[in-house]
Amino acid sequence: MVFVINANKNPLNPCHPAKARQLLKEGKAIIHMMFPFTIRLKSKKESSTNLKSYRIKIDVGSKITGLSITKRNEVVFLAELHHKTDIKQKLEKRRSYRRSRRNRKTRYRQARFLNRKKPEGWLPPSLQARVNNVLSKVNRFKKLVPLSDCSLELVKFDTQKMMNAEISGIEYQQGTLQGYEVREYLLEKFGRQCAYCHKSDIPLEVEHVHPKSRGGSNRVSNLTLACRECNNEKGNLLLAEWMLKITKKKDKRSQIILAKIPNLQKQLQKPLKDAAVVNSTRWKLYQFLLSTGLNVECGAGARTKMQRIQHELPKDHSYDAVCIGESTPKEKLHFKTNQVLQIKAKGRGSRYRSGTDKYGFPIRKLPRIKLIHGFMSGDMVKAIVPKGKYKGTWFGHISMRSSGYVDIKDLHGKRKVQGIQAKYCQLIQRFNGYSYFLNNRKESVIPPHTLMQGLPCRFMVK
Repeated sequence: MVFVINANKNPLNPCHPAKARQLLKEGKAIIHMMFPFTIRLKSKKESSTNLKSYRIKIDVGSKITGLSITKRNEVVFLAELHHKTDIKQKLEKRRSYRRSRRNRKTRYRQARFLNRKKPEGWLPPSLQARVNNVLSKVNRFKKLVPLSDCSLELVKFDTQKMMNAEISGIEYQQGTLQGYEVREYLLEKFGRQCAYCHKSDIPLEVEHVHPKSRGGSNRVSNLTLACRECNNEKGNLLLAEWMLKITKKKDKRSQIILAKIPNLQKQLQKPLKDAAVVNSTRWKLYQFLLSTGLNVECGAGARTKMQRIQHELPKDHSYDAVCIGESTPKEKLHFKTNQVLQIKAKGRGSRYRSGTDKYGFPIRKLPRIKLIHGFMSGDMVKAIVPKGKYKGTWFGHISMRSSGYVDIKDLHGKRKVQGIQAKYCQLIQRFNGYSYFLNNRKESVIPPHTLMQGLPCRFMVK
């Protein structure tokens, strides 16, 4: 589906790509944005009275957040938001630079404000950035789609209930979500493989490290995952007894088990870092989403997994977002899109005014002006190079040089093209702090409406 806004830039109901092609061909609309693809109507007579209600669903993760926009059982948009993971390292690097001033003959700089006391509800910058990224995208989608509801996976694992199962009584343990919460936690913790022999891609069973028949509890710290062979062989033995038993065996599998068991006790007590990140930011994000005016619905990761399995969807961040909350219909889902937009948070530059080598020594000065030959670093372009080493058509984000030459990078910052002239580039979308790519087309990043269905657009691939 194609997003549509009117002449006043108010969101209207998304339309079919064929309808968008017709409007563009007749000159009744123009391309407003390429990612996500949006058209803007020229006429101001378009009414907003027949707007339908759409819901945005958010599967929050520590590194990748899944996004989807649905209307009942129709899925009109899928995306994955990649968060910045190097904020902590950059802050530590900046701190080391500032500390080095104490050993140099530099002027004293008086403190501008008292920033020692942290305000109430303060989050570390690495966690606050995740909240800001999600909130920024929700606010931007509100300008493109008439959103009225929001579904948020408030918590992936309810660690308190798993560690203290008795607080919720028998209803939690034997309800419709029976087993999903604990199994999902164990799968994440042990990497979806047997904790003893480390076999993967096989059926796994929940196993009590300290046997229940010998006083072991159902606490999650006493549970692990094991294949059928290891589970049957261990039986109701303690780990020390089982190790003594298999010491006599000389086969390769027994040697692997003996090498892995000593580290198992540490792994059992080790918490999930990614789950801790999500749990630390969930209430802050929930409060911010309430301030947007949307009707916020909350759900747990266990329900998401159960509904994803019921709808026979693969394990993916965007598909997880589709299945969040009780609002997910039981009838079959109809997907109006076959593309997943990849959104990478980039930020808006850095404070460094010089480029450095691998040892940290400055080797070149960075330009003070951002706009060079009509482009700035981060813009998405299409480059048609007529000759030379990089002859062909290239799409990606550019890195500008003061000399007028540019480099083209992919979603992960890897340079695909280096040192081509800016005159070969055509602007697709200005940089807004995020980079965009489609996951199922490597060479081109133009939406499928322009590539496969003949949408009249000056950026069309020939």
